[in-house]
Amino acid sequence: MPETLAARLRAIAARLAAAGVPNPVVDAELLAGHVLGLSRGGVQAAVVRGDALTDADAAALDALAARRAAREPLQHLTGTAAFRHLELAVGPGVFVPRPETETVVQFAIDALLSSPDEAPIAVDLGTGSGAIALAMATEVPHARVFAVELSEAAHAWAARNVAGTENLTLVHGDLATALPELDGTVAVVVSNPPYVPDDAVPRDPEVRLFDPAQALYGGADGLDVVRVISRRAAELLRPGGMLVLEHGELQGEAIRGILTGDGWRAPATHQDLTRRDRATTALRA
Repeated sequence: MPETLAARLRAIAARLAAAGVPNPVVDAELLAGHVLGLSRGGVQAAVVRGDALTDADAAALDALAARRAAREPLQHLTGTAAFRHLELAVGPGVFVPRPETETVVQFAIDALLSSPDEAPIAVDLGTGSGAIALAMATEVPHARVFAVELSEAAHAWAARNVAGTENLTLVHGDLATALPELDGTVAVVVSNPPYVPDDAVPRDPEVRLFDPAQALYGGADGLDVVRVISRRAAELLRPGGMLVLEHGELQGEAIRGILTGDGWRAPATHQDLTRRDRATTALRA
């Protein structure tokens, strides 16, 4: 008698739990959905119906489960990552966007929506997969959005994600020097820079083993790239323009100090939905 999907999911969830995967049942269902071409709800419905698995689907699911048990990111296995209303293509060589960044980008979107400019300009420095830039471009369609990425691998993923978005321009270049033609005209600069101190090893294997080091590590205190962004954003922004920075939960005070020293006005640190410091904003003098 063919094995049921329910039985195979129970076995996979147990395997993932034993490997320390944080959400083993959810991941098992999402992997099954990827193999079967179903939504998570569709997988759950198939379980209720008592659907059986073909041998080929069972083998494909087991192969993915083995990789997930080795802590390869779920998003690398499915090839997609959800971000706000978007579904992004991701894989080796690009930082997987995190849920906490969804709250960070809201500060940038709110600033664009309240801008008096007819077509406010936003710049995402170090765009990675393009998540932040694409969220701004699609949620504020009257804005002009520019995204900068230095890594060739990450730039390739971003190019795939932003293709066809008419109000978004992707630039392959160094965030320290890119877009000089926009100096003094930008309404919002936003960045999720590398901010992990060089000697701080991330706990999660998915981050430590699979996210690109260029997207993680930011020098001895983790803030080397933040210092570069502070200076470059001050050149890009028009007076009154807003800078939005994502950072680690213990870095708000240090970042406010950097921004104050560089002449920014009203630096303020904001919490994410878990009530951890996650973003700091400041205004161009």
